[in-house]
Amino acid sequence: MKKLTALLLALVMTFGMVACGSKTNDTTTTPSTGDTSSTDTTDTGDTGDTSTEDTGSGEKLYIPVMAKGFQHAYWQAVKQGADQAAEELSVEIYFAGPASETNIDEQVNMVKTELAKNPKAMALAALSTDSVTEILAECAEKNIPVIGFDSGVPGDTTGAVKATAATDNEAAAAIAAEKFGENETVVAAMQNATSDAPIVIGCLSQDAVSASVTGRTTGFVNKMAEIAETYQPGKVSIEGHTTWEKKVENPAIIIRVEVSATTEATSLQTSASALLGMEGITAIFCSNEGAVTGFLAATSDGSDLGEGGKYEGLVVAGFDAGSAQKNAVRNGWFIGSVTQDPVQIGYQAVALAVAAANGEEVADVDTGAKWYDATNIDDPDMATLVYD
Repeated sequence: MKKLTALLLALVMTFGMVACGSKTNDTTTTPSTGDTSSTDTTDTGDTGDTSTEDTGSGEKLYIPVMAKGFQHAYWQAVKQGADQAAEELSVEIYFAGPASETNIDEQVNMVKTELAKNPKAMALAALSTDSVTEILAECAEKNIPVIGFDSGVPGDTTGAVKATAATDNEAAAAIAAEKFGENETVVAAMQNATSDAPIVIGCLSQDAVSASVTGRTTGFVNKMAEIAETYQPGKVSIEGHTTWEKKVENPAIIIRVEVSATTEATSLQTSASALLGMEGITAIFCSNEGAVTGFLAATSDGSDLGEGGKYEGLVVAGFDAGSAQKNAVRNGWFIGSVTQDPVQIGYQAVALAVAAANGEEVADVDTGAKWYDATNIDDPDMATLVYD
C-alpha cells in the first residue's frame, strides 16, 4: 500500500513539473509575438509616411485655399463649398484672400506664409500668374501639388498646377449673348440698324487681366458678333479695347467693350456711365458681380432702368449673383443673369487638392453655369447657385 501511495505521489509531481514547464513557454512566447507586432506597426507607419502621414499621426491633412479676394459675396459662396468638402473629407483648410482683388502683393505674401508651412497641397486663384511664378517653382521643387480654382493660375510654366476647378467662362458668357439674340428689343434693333444710325451693344468688364473676366468678355463678344453678323453681315465692329478690337468701316452694329481703370466700384461706375452715355446704346452685359455693382450705382441702384426711368427699355444682363443683382432680376431691370456654381468651385478645389496630396492623378473640372431670370430665380435648384 505504501509503495502504491509513493508511486501515485511521484506521478503527481511529474505532471506538475510538465504543466509548469508548459506555462513558462507560453509566457515567453507572448512577448516574442508582441515584439513582432510592434515591428509591423513601425513598418506600417513608414509606409503611411508617403500617403497618409497626417491621418496616421492623428492630425488632419492641411490645405490652404487662397482666393482672389473677400469683397464679393461670390467668394463667401466659394468658401462655403470649400468648407463643405473639408468636412466631408476630414481635412483642415485655411481659406483666405486679400481685402481687394487689386492687392496682388498682399495675396503673394499670404501664399508665401502658407507655403512656409509645407502643406501637402494648395488651392490657388491667382490675381497674377507672374507674381506667383517663383512660389509655384518652389511648389514644384518640393512636390507640393497646386490646384487652381475660379480663374486658376493661367499660363503656369512650372508644372506645379495639376488641375483647375472652374467655370468654362467663354461658354458661360456666350449664354448671355444668346439671350440677347432671343430678345425682341435687341433683335428688332439689330434688324433696323444702319451705318447712319448704328446701335451699340456694350460689355462692361472690371479688368483685362483676370482669366475669368477676360474669358467671359471673349465669350460674350465672340458670340454676340456671330449673332449680329446674321443681321448685318460685314457691318459689325468690335471696339473699345485692343484685346478684342476688330473695327470695320461704317458699322451698323458696334459691340463696345468698356474696361474700368481699376476694380473699385467707383471706377466701374464711371465706365458704366460712359457706356450709358453712348448714342444708340441698346443692351449691356456686365461680366461679373463687380461690374454689376458699378452699373447699378450708375443707374440709381437700378431704378433708372424701370418704368419711366432714364434708361427704360435698355436691355441688361449680368453675371454672378449677389443681393443687388438678384433684386434687379426680380424687378425686371435685368432680363436675367448667368451664374456659376461657386459652391461647387470651392468644393471641387478642395477635393482635387486632397486627391493630389494623396498621389492621385487629377484633371480639370468644369463646374458649369446656368441662366436665371424672374421666372426661375426662386426655384429650389437655383438656391445654391444664386448666392447673396
